[in-house]
Amino acid sequence: MPVAGLTSVSSITIKRVKSLFLLLVLVSLTSLTLAQKPEWCRNLPRPEYAKLHRVKVADPWFEVYKIRPGVFAIYEPHQSEEVISYLVLGTSKAVLFDTGMGISNIRRVVEELTRLPVSVVNSHTHNDHVGDNWRFTDVYGMDTDFTRANAKGSKKDAQEELAPSELCGALPPGFNARDYSTKPFQITRWLHDGDKIELGGRTLAVIGTPGHTPDAIALLDAKNGLLFTGDSFYLGPIYLFRPETDLDAYVGSMKKLASLTPRLQLLLPAHNTPVAEPSYLPLVVAAIEQVRLGKIKPVPYRGKQQYIFKGFSFLLNR
Repeated sequence: MPVAGLTSVSSITIKRVKSLFLLLVLVSLTSLTLAQKPEWCRNLPRPEYAKLHRVKVADPWFEVYKIRPGVFAIYEPHQSEEVISYLVLGTSKAVLFDTGMGISNIRRVVEELTRLPVSVVNSHTHNDHVGDNWRFTDVYGMDTDFTRANAKGSKKDAQEELAPSELCGALPPGFNARDYSTKPFQITRWLHDGDKIELGGRTLAVIGTPGHTPDAIALLDAKNGLLFTGDSFYLGPIYLFRPETDLDAYVGSMKKLASLTPRLQLLLPAHNTPVAEPSYLPLVVAAIEQVRLGKIKPVPYRGKQQYIFKGFSFLLNR
């Protein structure tokens, strides 16, 4: 004869064991998932995005944020570059400042946000900023040999962006990783330092900022105090180690941008986070000059030398 209560006690014990087992499985799976994620991906989403107004779009590869009236940041959080392109609207036309990785279709996103005619302007022509240039018929480019060479397209740099350590989550459905490359594109208008782009009620001034690349630029919306900095400045490690980088030119360009600080309300960089305080610009000038004078000790980082400051750093070969 069974002892009274033994069956119910055993049942409770079995349920507890099952619950504990399921909890351990869940913890193990979570740990495994985290271990498989690249380190940069584990800290997403960046806290700064919680303060911004997100705009819903159909393509999950992109996140879109309204930064100011007529200014949208188009962010690609699933690839390590964390590229940010900007759609800037006037009353008669719009500028798309960079077209991102070209992994998913940024033109469709732009068409969700505006019906205005759109011209593409590139902060520079590294592959992560011109990936979807080919989808547009009106593309402006700086009048440099570097721009002309990169407009022919390339595959090596693009393929390196797809390494497992560079991705966070799944690639878009139907994306052909094997054939991924930066496709050739046509320049329809050549730009020079000091040129103005009229959008109707909004003027964007082209500021040549060679250094990171020979064709690097920033765009100034003086009326609204906005400076789109491209790769000359962003919060995080600023890449200054490529063969085309000119440190002397970079210092001169950052001094030029820093002189605008009193007129600015906001910086809009091309990586990581779409907003930064203008007060960073003179700090960057002082920091890079300290680096060049040998006053800052670097630390090794991914085969480079990283010079760390509050909020940003420089990655150099030496």
